[in-house]
Amino acid sequence: MLKNHKILLIGGTGFVGRHLARALVEAGVQVTIPTRRYEKNRDITMLPSVILVEADINEDGVIEHLATGKDAVINLVGILHGANPAIPYGKEFAAAHVELPKRIVAACKAVGVKRLLHMSALHAGEKAPSEYLRSKAAGEAVVANSGLITTIFRPSVIFGMRDSFLNTFAKLLRTLPILPLACAGARFQPVAVSDVADAFVQALSSPSMENQAFDLCGPKVYTLKELVAYTGEVIGYKRKLFALPDSLAYVQAGFLSLLPNPMMSQDNVRSMEVDSVFGPGCKAPAGWNPQPLEAVAPLYLLDSGDAAQFAEYRSRAGR
Repeated sequence: MLKNHKILLIGGTGFVGRHLARALVEAGVQVTIPTRRYEKNRDITMLPSVILVEADINEDGVIEHLATGKDAVINLVGILHGANPAIPYGKEFAAAHVELPKRIVAACKAVGVKRLLHMSALHAGEKAPSEYLRSKAAGEAVVANSGLITTIFRPSVIFGMRDSFLNTFAKLLRTLPILPLACAGARFQPVAVSDVADAFVQALSSPSMENQAFDLCGPKVYTLKELVAYTGEVIGYKRKLFALPDSLAYVQAGFLSLLPNPMMSQDNVRSMEVDSVFGPGCKAPAGWNPQPLEAVAPLYLLDSGDAAQFAEYRSRAGR
């Protein structure tokens, strides 16, 4: 049903975007992906029917140009850290999560694209404790009230090959004999990136998913400590995990936020005050049957190279 459709995928060079691009290609879709660094991301053009365009989507008229002639636009853009904290959120969160969706909506209307799919976050809310969740809620409202035909997805933490979640802990566990862990009791319901990608593809051809918002969670709830311990078991580096009290968690996050590529910020700690799990008021897509973490994570944690990619293809083909 999607064969020969043309999709503009904004945020397509990121972790989720690369998996979604492949899923769209498998469905017969032509995918256009903008990037500010063509050479850095040119490997994505190995996927047939992917067009990589060097462009800055924040410049006037760029999204309109890229969206012209497309059947739908998908927005995956999200950031985890901001340099200038503010209430309700700082300018970096505002730019990525609120202003960009406004530009996308305006561009869709200007060139006649009626279908928009948008990535939000589980438990995004106007009164949530973090800038991340508050700004995600504001962006979600922009999309939901746009007058376009929309579908919004709110995932829990997403895992998969080349993720920055379990892979980050794997690197730390291989290096540190003891791992001090902030928010060790925070709860998550991790969802596989391939399942998230499939939900987006399904939405493009399913009228029942139009003008709906869905919460994407895996089949099982874990504490952060359990997830890190499991990662250690898989890679063969069982380490002592030391749960930090809340006061020290904020101190640790403050130091980590100063790194060139921040691993954590104090805003992340505030986000983890809200359990990222399926709860009252949540709604999953019809027929939602996500893969368990244990069936996917070993395929890539043990080998992040070509073997892992092959294993993921094999797992996906066998489902």
